[in-house]
Amino acid sequence: MPRLPCFLAAVLTLATAAIAQPTSRTFELNGGRFSEVPTTDPSSLPKPDPVLKRIELLLDRRDYPAAKNTSVRWLLDHKNDPNYDEGLYLAAQAWNGLDEPVKAFYYCDQLMDSSPGSAYFRPALELQFNIGDSLLNGRRMKLLWFHGLDGTDEGIEMMFRIQNRSPGSPLAEQALRRTADFYFADGQFDLAADAYGAHIKAYPRDPKLSEVLVKQAFANYAQFTGTRFDPTPLVNARGQMQDLINKYPDVAKRENMPAFVDAIDKTLAKKLLVTADFYKRTDKPAAEKLVLRVLTQQYPQSDEAQQAKRILGEG
Repeated sequence: MPRLPCFLAAVLTLATAAIAQPTSRTFELNGGRFSEVPTTDPSSLPKPDPVLKRIELLLDRRDYPAAKNTSVRWLLDHKNDPNYDEGLYLAAQAWNGLDEPVKAFYYCDQLMDSSPGSAYFRPALELQFNIGDSLLNGRRMKLLWFHGLDGTDEGIEMMFRIQNRSPGSPLAEQALRRTADFYFADGQFDLAADAYGAHIKAYPRDPKLSEVLVKQAFANYAQFTGTRFDPTPLVNARGQMQDLINKYPDVAKRENMPAFVDAIDKTLAKKLLVTADFYKRTDKPAAEKLVLRVLTQQYPQSDEAQQAKRILGEG
C-alpha cells in the first residue's frame, strides 16, 4: 500500500481527532456576517448558592416579603459574587410580587447593565415587559404610603426602554405594538397612528402586518372631527384603506373597508362644498368656483357634485 505524504497524514490525523471529539459551536449573525460566539466552559460556571435556592422556594410559595428581605441582604453582602445577576433577578421578582413594579423594573435594569451576557438577561427583559404590560392593563402602583396610583405613563416608558434595550428583537417588536394598542384603546389616536407607523417601518415582515395596517387606518380615521376641520387624517385613512383593499382583499372585506372608503369620499365631498361656501361668504368667487370644479371632477357621482354643478350653473 503506498504511503501518504507526511502533511496529508497529519491533516487526516487532525480531522479524525476532530470527528472523535466534537465540540459545540455557536454562531450569530452580526452585520451581515456570521461570527462564532465563545462558549462557556461548564466547569467555569458559578456554583449554586444555597441562599438563592431558598429565595426561589420563598418565591414559589409567594412569600414575597421574606424573599425580598433575604435577597436584599444577600445582594448587600455579595456584590462581587458570580451569582450576583441571579440575585438581582430574584430580588426583582420579589419586588414585583410586593406590588412594587417600578423597583422590580430597575432591579432588572441593573442586572442587564452590569451583566449583559448573563443567562438572566432575557428573563429579566421578559419580566420588564410583563410589568409594563400589567401597568398598561390598569395595574395600580404604590408610592410611599399612597396606594392605587395610575401607572400608565410608567408602563409606556417601560415599553420604550425595552425597545432601546433590545432593538430589533421580537420582544422590542411586541413592546412597540403594545404601546400602539394602548394609545388606540385610550383614544389617543394621533399617537396610535404614529406608533403603528413606526411599527410598519421597523417590522415590514411582521406576519400580522395587515392587522397593524388596519389599526393605523382606523387611528387616522378617528382623528377627523368634522368637515370644518383639517381633513388630512381622513385623506391618510382613505389611502391606507385603499392599500389594504389592493394588498389584503380578504382582510379589507372582513373590516368592511370598501364601505369606509365610500363614506370617506362622501365626507371629503362635503368638505369641499363647505370650503366653497366659506369662499362665497368671504367674497372670493374665483376660489369658490375653483373648489366647486375640483369637487365635480373628483367626486362626479356624489350628491355634493350635483349641488356644485347647480351653483356653477351647469346643472
